[in-house]
Amino acid sequence: MPLYRYKALNARGEMLDGQMDAASDAEVALRLQELGHLPVEARLASEGGGEPAWKTLFKPRPFAGPRLVQFTQQLATLLGAGQPLDRALTILLDLPEEPAAKRTIAEIRDAVRSGTALSAALERQHGTFSRLYINMVRAGEAGGSLEDTLQRLADYLERSRALRGRVINALIYPAILLVMVGLSLMFLLGYVVPQFAAMYESLDAPLPLFTKLVLALGLFVRDWWIVLLVVPALAIWWLDRRLRDPAFRTRFDGWLLRQKLVGSLAARLETARLARTLGTLLRNGVPLMAALGIGKTVVGNRVLSADVEAAAEDVKNGAGLSAALGKGKRFPRLALQMVQVGEESGALDAMLLKTADTFEQETGQALDRMLAALVPAVTMLLALVVMVVILAVLIPIYDLTNVIG
Repeated sequence: MPLYRYKALNARGEMLDGQMDAASDAEVALRLQELGHLPVEARLASEGGGEPAWKTLFKPRPFAGPRLVQFTQQLATLLGAGQPLDRALTILLDLPEEPAAKRTIAEIRDAVRSGTALSAALERQHGTFSRLYINMVRAGEAGGSLEDTLQRLADYLERSRALRGRVINALIYPAILLVMVGLSLMFLLGYVVPQFAAMYESLDAPLPLFTKLVLALGLFVRDWWIVLLVVPALAIWWLDRRLRDPAFRTRFDGWLLRQKLVGSLAARLETARLARTLGTLLRNGVPLMAALGIGKTVVGNRVLSADVEAAAEDVKNGAGLSAALGKGKRFPRLALQMVQVGEESGALDAMLLKTADTFEQETGQALDRMLAALVPAVTMLLALVVMVVILAVLIPIYDLTNVIG
């Protein structure tokens, strides 16, 4: 069934924003009404139109990142200590300080006390918990191993968060460095160089062509600096808008994968994420077809996500997972070979987790090497540009000094 995004008002008048699998938008509205909510909007998730990426960075969520990992670990620990589920949730209710998190836990506890399964109570939170999270809890309930499942789920969330954090941390310093380099060059060209241009103009001295070009560039930066700042900002805004269009996003993701360095890194990163998800789900008793359905949603690259969706159809028709994923020729060959070994040995879940470990390590090493090369390269580029500008403005002074002498 397709995935729909919806907005609805609950009984307290609060706006809920979440996702739901349904046959049509009418079914989404009906199910929301059955839960006591007033439907406001329902549309296919593939149609995009969500909030800009910069807004989602500041949108508060009751459970995200370390808070979700902590909640899962604590719940697993309390269940392992023999506490009943509703009692464990009551204990956890006193831990968070955020009202939204307290309200979420209270609603889950009340639903459990009324006889609802934990997975169903989590599903009622309208997108707060991912499909992967809910399906793993459901599998743990069915297998009678909810405590172990929650512990594995916490480990999965922690590893995923660590990998995502490593990528973000690797990009922060180069981004700050590039911004500072750009601003420094604008100051040098837009303020310092025009001072020399005025001096040379007052002296009416002949200047080399090289110096004239640098002085002209400095005057351009001084007169049009606002344009040089606004144009990149508008370009970023335009790209953000375009990336929310599914067709453009698919073309962009395909182009990204074709790039030699960045494409290989993106493919390995997505492979690690997919393998970790599938391996964790299979180990907790989720069927392969259901795991693939969830796995395609955690893959950020739309082209690779489409390959996973096509592979699910092939697996449904009897093909092996490694052969199905290999049809698109975008996933790394090593990953496909490891998956094939897992299929042949009957330990697919263990081999998928091993694949995730391997590619997470490779991705981390590649990021470290890229950062180690990028920072000196940017520093050398800045030094070269500064040297060129200094030579351009000082050579005429040296020539004038020789003439006077």
